[in-house]
Amino acid sequence: MLANFLSESSTIYFSGFFLQFYFFFSMGTTETFFLSVMAFDRYLAICKPLHYPTIITVQNCCRMGAGCWACGFLYFLLPVYLVSQLPFCCTNKIDHFLCDPGPLIKLSCEPAPGTEIICAIYNSVLIFSTFLFITSSYTLVIKAVLRVPSAEGQRKAFSTCGSHLAVVSLFYGSIMVVYVSPTAGNPAGMQKIVTLFYSMLTPLFNPLIYSLRNREMKEALRKLFSSVRFPQSHGKGF
Repeated sequence: MLANFLSESSTIYFSGFFLQFYFFFSMGTTETFFLSVMAFDRYLAICKPLHYPTIITVQNCCRMGAGCWACGFLYFLLPVYLVSQLPFCCTNKIDHFLCDPGPLIKLSCEPAPGTEIICAIYNSVLIFSTFLFITSSYTLVIKAVLRVPSAEGQRKAFSTCGSHLAVVSLFYGSIMVVYVSPTAGNPAGMQKIVTLFYSMLTPLFNPLIYSLRNREMKEALRKLFSSVRFPQSHGKGF
């Protein structure tokens, strides 16, 4: 997208289009798995604190990370292959700023309801299964936190989960709008806006959301805002 903005030409080769399609959705799929693993980490830290050091070891972290990457890059192979086999003989101008399957299927010379339904099923299974896993983990976390007798302990526990929940809400709230239902039912303008949100704004907010838990970051922001002086207007009375 940035290359298209900076260059005079916004063309892309057929093979390059599907490479971007594959890598974009594979990395998005990997992120859903990482968010699920992070929810599992929060569950162990709060609900199973004595078992946490023996379960979350360096070796297991490496295995879970490698598993997220492997599953993410294997999951979308079939949808990418099916979309690449569609006949494209009409206009070659896609109504989007990135390689998205919805606008691409609309360029096909023949209706492809089967491919569209398969893509919707793949998206729905991925989104709902990982989202259900995350919500189940946090349901157990909330039950465990509410049993903590001290208010300070509850505050610390919720503070540990707050940043991750904010990222999950931003990410899943936007992708569900576009990719849960079949692509033909989404207006092109809405699809662009929501895609822009989860592909650019959410990754932009993620570092800020996670860093707000850092004490030094909070102190730096406090100093920054305290040093800002807004000019005061001195009006004359009549």
